[in-house]
Amino acid sequence: MSDAEEHWRRLENLYLTAPTNAYYKPTIRIGDGICEIEVEARTDFHHSAHAVHGSVYFKLLDDAGFFAANSLVLDTFVLTANFTIHLLQPVSEGRLLAKGRMIKAGSRQFLAEAQLHGAGGELLAHGVGTYVRSKIKLSPEIGY
Repeated sequence: MSDAEEHWRRLENLYLTAPTNAYYKPTIRIGDGICEIEVEARTDFHHSAHAVHGSVYFKLLDDAGFFAANSLVLDTFVLTANFTIHLLQPVSEGRLLAKGRMIKAGSRQFLAEAQLHGAGGELLAHGVGTYVRSKIKLSPEIGY
């Protein structure tokens, strides 16, 4: 396994062991400037109109963009500086797939976009985020 592949597997572990993901139960795949996250839409994700709440859309899109960015940063955790989301279509059930990819990588700042698709491949939401290097070291203490 290459150093980059080992980094991506460690980032996947970091994500899956985060306490919030015990609730969402996602799967994750990280590569070179890319990330895919999947989760099953459940009724406990619904708002009162019986569709998945926008907060779930945001989480999946931001996480996919975040890990696309952090896939290129080998020593520190990145942080979301801002994220703009466009909610395009509601969904109530099925598998949700967020695909993140790097647009521009600088030495300290990273721009990534993400798309959220439903089980039939339909585009549900789109987002763009800016991520910055933090002072938090990637270490076993944070699940890396």
